[in-house]
Amino acid sequence: MTARLSLFAALSAALLAQLPMEPPHTSGQSITGAFEGWFKNDQGTFLLLGYYNRNSAEAMDIPVGPDNHIDPGGPDYGQPTHFLPGRAWGIFTIKVPPDFGDKKLTWTIVANGKPTVIPMSLATDWEVSPFVQATGNTPPYLSFSESGPFVNGPVGTSSTVETTVGAPLAITLWVADDAHVVPGMNRPKTPPVVLTWSKYRGPGDVTIKPVRPPVEKAEFSAPKTDFTGKATTTASFSQPGDYILHVTANDWTGEGGGGFQCCWSNAKLKVSVKP
Repeated sequence: MTARLSLFAALSAALLAQLPMEPPHTSGQSITGAFEGWFKNDQGTFLLLGYYNRNSAEAMDIPVGPDNHIDPGGPDYGQPTHFLPGRAWGIFTIKVPPDFGDKKLTWTIVANGKPTVIPMSLATDWEVSPFVQATGNTPPYLSFSESGPFVNGPVGTSSTVETTVGAPLAITLWVADDAHVVPGMNRPKTPPVVLTWSKYRGPGDVTIKPVRPPVEKAEFSAPKTDFTGKATTTASFSQPGDYILHVTANDWTGEGGGGFQCCWSNAKLKVSVKP
């Protein structure tokens, strides 16, 4: 049996060596939803989702409908309609009812004429822990106000504002973090929180400057007060309508928590843009 396995491994390696690496594509490729897993907290049970846009230089707007729907019970479960290039980790959640049991949801995305479908369920193998890592690390806390409330984790916090077309909208976010590092490692010299803003939904173009605003240390009362800071960016909108902006706060573990489903936080800003 061992000899057979060794022969199979050798043949597989030889075959793979003959296959050309597929070059990255700037456009024309599909977008796939990403089911990160599910978790339970005192607010209920949630499915955690992101996506993978295979186009390295093509952001796409796909409205909720025939080409962007979650079923059954949809099509709108709060999923994004604006898809940035690359991987977006756990940017939204779906709260499921207590009797969800062994039911499933599916997310269908059709991009560049290429459909993809992913299933979501409460299968035991997919349970994740987005609020605390094995080393004790926790996600950053976020608030749209210096006085709070501060919320951490993928469910996140939200706020609502109004602006007008073309007028720069200043957005300040207050952050707090435990500045945790793996025991035995030195603390990086950079702030422990990196914020990344993007358009999530909306009818027109959004210009965000900067997309990753620097987080400056600031003193205020908040949870996990090893580090507190704030960051300001501006957004302007090309046409009137209702928009949602999204921000991800990653700590020193990096995007997607280094692939461990912890520790990052989300926040959404609903913007009503007037003519």
